[in-house]
Amino acid sequence: MPTNSLAFRLMLSSAAVAVVLLLATGLLLNSLFQAALQRSFDARLRSVMDSLQANLELKPDGMPAVIGQLGDTRFSNPASGWYWQVRRVEPGAAPLLSDSLLKTELQPPEEALATRDADGFAVFLMSDYEGKELRAVEQRLKPFGAVDDYSFLVTGNYAELQDEVESFRRALYISLGLLGAGLIAATLFQILFGLRPMKEMQRKLNDIRSGKVEMLDGNFPSEMQPVADELNLLIQSNFEIIDRARMQVGNLAHALKTPISVLTNEARDPKDPLAQKVREQIYVMRDQVNLYLDRARRAARAQTIGAATDVDPVLQSLARTLQRINRDRGIEVTVEPVPERLKFRGERQDLEEMVGNLMDNACKWAKSKVAVRAKLQTQAGDDGRPWMLIEVDDDGPGLKPEQRATAMMRGQRLDETKPGSGLGLNIVSETAAMHGGKAELGNADLGGLRAILRLPALL
Repeated sequence: MPTNSLAFRLMLSSAAVAVVLLLATGLLLNSLFQAALQRSFDARLRSVMDSLQANLELKPDGMPAVIGQLGDTRFSNPASGWYWQVRRVEPGAAPLLSDSLLKTELQPPEEALATRDADGFAVFLMSDYEGKELRAVEQRLKPFGAVDDYSFLVTGNYAELQDEVESFRRALYISLGLLGAGLIAATLFQILFGLRPMKEMQRKLNDIRSGKVEMLDGNFPSEMQPVADELNLLIQSNFEIIDRARMQVGNLAHALKTPISVLTNEARDPKDPLAQKVREQIYVMRDQVNLYLDRARRAARAQTIGAATDVDPVLQSLARTLQRINRDRGIEVTVEPVPERLKFRGERQDLEEMVGNLMDNACKWAKSKVAVRAKLQTQAGDDGRPWMLIEVDDDGPGLKPEQRATAMMRGQRLDETKPGSGLGLNIVSETAAMHGGKAELGNADLGGLRAILRLPALL
């Protein structure tokens, strides 16, 4: 999923919201459970204290004694953390201890006993003689028939409370993690399902660009249907503009043909210097008109949406034609196997004109061999679209690096002994640029010149 896509942005924002909400929920539930568990733990300790106070009896000397046994056996297990003790609130008074204390008195911190609730209970944390953390509840009251106040202290093993909290926390985090994964998966499904019409539109636009269909058809969601309708209108308008441009170019060519022919006929006198000068300028005009009319036609074809041309048939046809033309010179023109389904994103006439000029130029300079190959460029362009390379090699003398730039200029001929106008390579360069591509010259493996044509491709 590309990082600059709508799907990635929606997925990232949904995942961020889900993570924040789940974390907040986890912290809140953990805090609520811990508070509820702690209240339940304290209530259990108070219940033990109520039972302890109910079973307390004072001896004649004021010493407390417990009649019977408390229901919880943990108060009998040594060093269990579950303790109780009762003692008279006066210095040096001997306490009554649970069996689990092993006759070791607990010493609650004085500062903890200073804070009590409305019922007179002090709730705090302390440690026993082994360093075990305890949750303690202490209350002071005067038993029936007693003269002095007595301190009732009941403790529970705080580690058991923490274990329950930790167990709940693990289960909570696992559950929230699974819920988060499920939410992300559901969000991904929603995004992919919701954006599927856009992928379908992209596929159909690619079909238009590759020449398979002419218009964007199909039923799209109500939010996208206006976009599809506008695209169809844009495509139709493009076709109409191109048709009008072609028609105007044809009309212009027809309109100029007659006046130029009339001027040519009127300036036939070979002895008249003026007529000779007029004929010379007429030829210049004719060349310029033909040049710019051809350029206008190429520009109109380059803007055509949906044009697609198979590369292999064009190369094979040009190779056969040029080999027959240069049969007397013994020039061999070969075309290496072209990848299947490789197409030029443009009209056949443009591809024939560009490659034909390059192959014809190679045949003029070749000694015995011209090699042509077409391949898909290994890396897509900056716009993500595929591109192809067509390379034309010859075994001629080649060109020096400083001559290659000159050879691409309009009307430049490096050897006047060879036929031609000097416009071929420039036409190739201009036509390639109209399609967003380019033409370059380099060194060929055969020892001569290599012409490289980079053009938009369709697969």
